[in-house]
Amino acid sequence: MTHPDKHRARKRFGQNFLHDPAVIQRIVDVINPQRHDHIVEIGPGKGALTELILERVDKLDVIEIDRDLVSALTTTINNDKRLIIHEADALKLDFSQFNQSDLRIVGNLPYNISTPLLFHLLAYKDCIKDMLFMLQKEVVNRICAEPGNKQYGRLTIMLQTYCDVKSLFIIKPGAFSPSPKVDSAIVRLTPLSKPRFELSDHESLKVIVREAFSQRRKTIRNALKKLITETEIEKLSIAPEIRAENLQISDFVKLANRYHQLKINTL
Repeated sequence: MTHPDKHRARKRFGQNFLHDPAVIQRIVDVINPQRHDHIVEIGPGKGALTELILERVDKLDVIEIDRDLVSALTTTINNDKRLIIHEADALKLDFSQFNQSDLRIVGNLPYNISTPLLFHLLAYKDCIKDMLFMLQKEVVNRICAEPGNKQYGRLTIMLQTYCDVKSLFIIKPGAFSPSPKVDSAIVRLTPLSKPRFELSDHESLKVIVREAFSQRRKTIRNALKKLITETEIEKLSIAPEIRAENLQISDFVKLANRYHQLKINTL
């Protein structure tokens, strides 16, 4: 078993461990754990956040893929019965297993899986109260982007359709060991009770958004020509000659609803 202080960060797991006490305390303060909260921490690592969260709650679930860190965590937390460790891949985990409607998901997400993990968690939005993550600053900028911005894209639209998003603060590389080459940021995502705009079909939105941004330089007319005609786009009061990055989220929902309707009509 590896002592947590001697554990070497593994590149394949995207590990960068927080060690700055002031930053750790600030993150826990914005999480603001309450005694009866059902918190799930993804990637607890050496337990920097875990120990402070555990002081404030009745129980804490953590998901860790690295078996050495699972062993080290058990030692660090001194076999505290309130801590439930799941040795698992968060990307494959069924979050509905927690059987709650108000999960609070937190964590320092591994950079190499952060985007697919956010999409995975979106599938469980109905049982999540809020999510607070540390991510690469560039990913947070994409999540919170506005139309017309180069960072505005698939991640922006899919998350903002279903969640309120807010970038909270920046964390410099020196707060980690090993230090990443980029700044990190804390983001809060709060799932909405229903999509921001009236949406007929989630899968249709996924298809439209994916195709629209598959080649960013293309106009909507060309990017979506296999899915929806120029005439149909114009009927929605959307200019076919503009690019995806200049459309509002409501425009993507309109396109998805029309695409879904056309599919139904051809069945």
